Amino acid sequence: MSASLPAQFQAWLLEKSEAGFSARLQDVASDRLPAADVLVKVDYSTINFKDGLALCNKSPVVRNWPMVPGIDGAGTVVESSHPGFKAGDRVVHNGWGVGETHWGCLGQYARLKGDWLVPLPASISARAAMGIGTAGYTAMLCVLALERHGVKPGDGEVLVTGATGGVGSVAVALLAKLGYQVAASTGKSSEGDYLKRLGAGTLIDRAELSAAGKPLQKERWAAVVDAVGSHTLVNALAQTRYGGAVAACGLAQGPDLPGTVMPFILRGVALLGVDSVMAPMALRRQAWQRLAADLDPALLDTMIEEVPLSAALDKAQALMAGQVRGRVVVRI
Repeated sequence: MSASLPAQFQAWLLEKSEAGFSARLQDVASDRLPAADVLVKVDYSTINFKDGLALCNKSPVVRNWPMVPGIDGAGTVVESSHPGFKAGDRVVHNGWGVGETHWGCLGQYARLKGDWLVPLPASISARAAMGIGTAGYTAMLCVLALERHGVKPGDGEVLVTGATGGVGSVAVALLAKLGYQVAASTGKSSEGDYLKRLGAGTLIDRAELSAAGKPLQKERWAAVVDAVGSHTLVNALAQTRYGGAVAACGLAQGPDLPGTVMPFILRGVALLGVDSVMAPMALRRQAWQRLAADLDPALLDTMIEEVPLSAALDKAQALMAGQVRGRVVVRI
């Protein structure tokens, strides 16, 4: 037992047996923590879509049982045998199968591999880091992908689908701050003022995109950030201008792609796949440095709902029911 660890710590524990599935906040013996070279005292975590699936047992996200969920965490290094980190360092974690195959961050402590951790930029608090979370970090990866493709402010409107969600909210704020004209697609008409505060200039009813459409449609978008998939992604591709790009990072509507090759071979549209889970460290560090520079902290704060650790399951259920706007930060 580490001298830096109490004998027990509080965490959400997901268990599955012949008796069924359970998700309970409980005291967990510290010697059950998995092996890894950095011990982190978690200050804040968050509820991402994948955490919602795990906590509500909605999808086979968890592959090892029992499991502490929480793919994201921000906190302070307590102990480290990794050369890149020492006690007292502030770190942020996103992805890498944590909360799926390795115990995650919806608990007071986590043992994580140093190769998974990013030093937290000095201007970003642990709370703000989880306000960003995998959702916001993924939004930044999408923006970087569009920039690499050559999309520039002034090229035309950029569509963001699922705009009131975590990825969408941060994408709208980032793109607007960088000078892009942003069109935000949402099914929540009551959230128009929220999206306009983030920087959206145009609001699109998601019903315009969510049903089957023609293979090629009127050219509208210079680029797209899509977190929805399925018919929404296909319609976005069909409406993207000649030479434009669509960054795809999610499947809220579905994982299918029920479309044609027409946008690719007749308009030269690029479909850019964006993965946040296994993204290389250099790209992760670049994304977090850009978030520190390009995301307005005051706007980020308007996206955040902070809840205690005890409320994680309730918020996961609300997220699965489509009742969450922006980002849920979990105070550990």
